[in-house]
Order: sequence, then C-alpha cells, then structure tokens
Amino acid sequence: MAVTETERTAMRRALEIATSGPRGLNPQVGAVIVSPSGETLAEGWHRGAGTAHAEVDALSKLTADAARGATAVVTLEPCNHTGRTGPCAQALIDAGVTRVVYALDDPGAESSGGAERLRTAGIEVVSGEQAGAAHDLIADWLELQRLGRPHVTVKWAQSLDGRAAASDGTSQWITGPEARADVHRRRAAADAIVVGTGTVLADDPALTARDGDALHTRQPVPVVIGTRPTPPDATVHRHPHAPLFFATHDVTAVVAALGERGVQRVFVEGGPTLASAFIAEGLADSVLAYIAPVLLGGDRLALTDIGVATIGDARRLQVDEWIPLGADLLAVARPVATRVDSVSRSEGS
Repeated sequence: MAVTETERTAMRRALEIATSGPRGLNPQVGAVIVSPSGETLAEGWHRGAGTAHAEVDALSKLTADAARGATAVVTLEPCNHTGRTGPCAQALIDAGVTRVVYALDDPGAESSGGAERLRTAGIEVVSGEQAGAAHDLIADWLELQRLGRPHVTVKWAQSLDGRAAASDGTSQWITGPEARADVHRRRAAADAIVVGTGTVLADDPALTARDGDALHTRQPVPVVIGTRPTPPDATVHRHPHAPLFFATHDVTAVVAALGERGVQRVFVEGGPTLASAFIAEGLADSVLAYIAPVLLGGDRLALTDIGVATIGDARRLQVDEWIPLGADLLAVARPVATRVDSVSRSEGS
C-alpha cells in the first residue's frame, strides 16, 4: 500500500511536533489527522506518562464524527493496552478513522499489537513510513525497552600509563581543555550524571554541563551514590535540578530506580571505585576513556577490581572511534559481549 505525498508531509509534521513532548517513561510521539481530501484536521503529541497519547490528543481537538473516514499519521504504532490511559487503537476505531500510517512498530510486550487490532476492525494500516527518522527521535527510549534499564556510559580520564590521579590524589587536570569541553557536551546529552560520595567529598563538583562559563540549555540530573553524607553546603545542591541521593553501593538497584523515574541515559563520571563497580556489574553499555600524554606512575589506577582474575576473564571492548582532542585522545568503546541485567520498571502508560 503506497503512501501519498500528503501522508509523507503529515509524517514529517508528526515527527516535528513529537519533540514538543518530554523524554521519560513514555516515548515522544506525534500524530496528525488528515481528511480524505488531504486537509490537516488536527495535530497532537504525548505530554508524558499519564496524559493522553498523541492520537487521542489529536482526536480530542475534533468534534464528534469529524475524523470519520480520515487518515491518522502517527510516529509510533498505536498502542493496544490499557494503562493509565486507554488503547489508542480502539480510540481510532471508535473515531471512524479508515486508514492509519505509522513509522515504527511498538516494541512493548504489553503495548504492541495495535496494528493488528486496527486491521481486524477493517482499517487499512501502513507501517514503516520514515522509520529511520522516527527511530532516531526515540532511540534512547527504544534502548530502554531493549535493555530493560537506562543506557549507561562510563567515563574516565587517565594518563598514558593508566592512572586517574597523581600519588597525592590530585587529578585536575589530567586532560586538556578540548577534552573537558567534549565531556561537558556529552553531559548535556545525558539524563543523569552519576558520581559517588567520595568524588563529592574530595572534589565538590558542580555536576553541571557547561559551555565555557555558561550552562548548556539541557542539564543532567545529578545523582550521588554512597553511604557517606553529602555536606549541606556542597556545590551539587546548587545544581539547576534537585540532586538524587542513593545511600547504597548497589549500582544495579540505582540504575533500576533511575529507569523507573524515566531516565534513559546515565553518564557515570565518578572515580575509579564507582566506574569499576558499574563495569564489574556488566552495566557499562559504552565506555569513554580520555587518554592524556602524561605519565603519573603510582597506584592511583583508573580502574580497580572489575572481577578479572585471569586473562580469560578480561572484559573485551570494541573501539568504535579514536577521537583526537587537542593533545589528548578519546577512545569510544563498547563491550564485545555484555551481560544485560533485566530489571523491573514501572508502568509508564
């Protein structure tokens, strides 16, 4: 079944308005209702968990029977389950829509199946229109569905001989300004930035994403893991977002809790102990190693115990990129084979 040029235009518009919705437990979705003559009747987008889904939001702007015979163009397969809201597929059926064009199949075990429900009701369904753009829009959410938890990036800076600090504990700065600017850009792309209480007590970091002296528009939520208390005058308390504190060393539980809050991308930027804990638990989906051309010696290693007792247990990585940053070098890597721990997540619909 061919997609018309009007429907292609409507899908581009649906992808555009989908970005009006927030990132979180639910994906960003846009919908456009098109009349049989090709006129745009209504637009809608999802405003977050517990609110109307995009299709229902669009239909709510129309009078009764105004969508009868119309086409619904949606960036994600209409859902087929009842959570905090009803099934969108049934809402489209009840509205009298006769054709649905959508970009991506819903990967959810509970929410998928809307296309089949529509077809059973006699509605013409076309899938895959501008699927690539739709995938890019909600790639982080799709990764959350695949992993059952947020995507975790573990970052550290090290000397050429693998040290994270000099013998006296000083580490500011191992890398140069270009590398540090790159870190801030990547912080801004994350939903949460995670450090341990040791880093907070030793360095008093702001945990903001900065562009020179200014803040990036988008800021990650600061997360502090550990049982030692954070001082009330710590700089992290002045972050644009209220920090989250987890009085535990169970990083798997913390990642699960962040996923339940709608966090999709976690940026781990603590010291060697925290980085090693995430790697040891198989939670590092990507690794960023910033390598400076300096030698420090001593025992302040960038990583500590990651559960490797013999060479056969080595955690092998595939380096996807080597990026020069001034005098430094960034290795962007991911595990060749990683253990994915499935963790429960709350219903977000």
